[in-house]
Amino acid sequence: MAITNGPLLNSVPAPQQQTLVTNYLDFNQDMGWAQQYLPDLMEQEAEVFGPRTISGFLSQVGAEEAMSADQVIWSEQSRLHLSYKGHIHHVTTNGGQIDIDSDIDEASGFTATKHGIRINDTVIVANSQGVVKCLVSAVSGARIDVKPFEAASLNAAGITSTGTSKETTILVYGSEYAKGVGYNQKGAASTVESRGANEPDFKTFSNKPIIMKDYYEVSGSDTARIGWVETTGETGQSGYMWYLKAEADTRARFTDYLEMAMLEGEKGLDATAETAVDDFLYGADGGERVGTEGLFAAITSRGNITSGVTGVNAATDLAEFDAILAEFDKQGAIEENMMFVNRATSLAMDDMLASMNSYGAGGTSYGVFDNSEDMALNLGFSGFRRGSYDFYKSDFRYLNDLATRGGINAAAGANAIRGVIVPAGTSTVYDQMLGKNLKRPFLHVRYRASQTDDRRMKTWVTGSVGAATSALDAMQIHMLSERCLVTQGANNFMLMK
Repeated sequence: MAITNGPLLNSVPAPQQQTLVTNYLDFNQDMGWAQQYLPDLMEQEAEVFGPRTISGFLSQVGAEEAMSADQVIWSEQSRLHLSYKGHIHHVTTNGGQIDIDSDIDEASGFTATKHGIRINDTVIVANSQGVVKCLVSAVSGARIDVKPFEAASLNAAGITSTGTSKETTILVYGSEYAKGVGYNQKGAASTVESRGANEPDFKTFSNKPIIMKDYYEVSGSDTARIGWVETTGETGQSGYMWYLKAEADTRARFTDYLEMAMLEGEKGLDATAETAVDDFLYGADGGERVGTEGLFAAITSRGNITSGVTGVNAATDLAEFDAILAEFDKQGAIEENMMFVNRATSLAMDDMLASMNSYGAGGTSYGVFDNSEDMALNLGFSGFRRGSYDFYKSDFRYLNDLATRGGINAAAGANAIRGVIVPAGTSTVYDQMLGKNLKRPFLHVRYRASQTDDRRMKTWVTGSVGAATSALDAMQIHMLSERCLVTQGANNFMLMK
């Protein structure tokens, strides 16, 4: 079945910088005042698109907090246990040698020579050829010597391939010492080798706020103009003056931009690698880093992405959620998660959950309620539990609206964003500005503020209308905000494409 949009569908962006017949009523255009009967004019403007704003996502999952610096820096804990990736360097007659390549997360900046494996550690060595438990007998930089417990060598245990093409995982699971042997002694012999203490590691991330501006202007003469139609808007304004609606629409659109920028923001290259945006904003050799890291960019670079198991709208299959659970098990294993999805994915989830119901084929029993003959049938689900995880589902208007991501997704194909999974609750991080650990929502907005100026959502009026501030025969309403989004623990987020 195909749906054809009507030819007069009002999907063209309304704001324009000139007065046209499309944005005011002109009785002279078609009929003229000389006709016998004037039209019956309906006074109130029709709201044909329902609520037009898309903001509200961040208010549900995050918080806002003031900051006074040009950037926000936070640190996140590293994993507690020692697990690394490497490759077999050499297979000896009484053991083997392994080279450490990276940590298990392949974190940028990892130095292989600073791994935490020490002599007398017991490790699991695993690759596609087998899994062998060994004792570490020597450590030299990024290279460790291991001796298998149940075989004379790695070769005898079945691990024979060497080189970087054979990825190997090394997991420390304990240690073993001979009787009467100290930390720095090698086995029963008296040879002394260095074994330092392991220090906790952490990862540091940063983001910078961006300055957003907009304004609305109306001439002094037009502020006294009375319109024929009573206008309304999302923020509760009403009246017969067009500029009241235009100013409120500008404000509502700017409020949406504040959230959209936190979702879609992209951080430019560092100051040593200038881009065209950097040159435009700050000039050549400006040395500034432009942009800010939004939610989608943070999840793409530091989080998880699922494209489904069976293609687009793979939420019709529990296999996708089982794969998501397996990935969350590898990360923080946060049990409660909120899903914000587009309409197609939401309906596909409803159908998937309904198919799990033994009465689903008859269409009589969806969910935990009684569908009596005197009530409307509820065919939707707001959440479900799979394994030890709870998922709460909500429609994400931003991904549905034709004028926002909904229109982009229609043309993006496989790159369309169909939803995002956000962990519920708070995380503990070290704030370098305050110098202490704090509990904050995984998502929160930082805005610039001080005792002198609060730039969370700053508004001021200039011109000669009302309280005159200049000789300009107009009223200008200015809006400004300086903010950025902090995405903590992005490894616990999932972007659904």
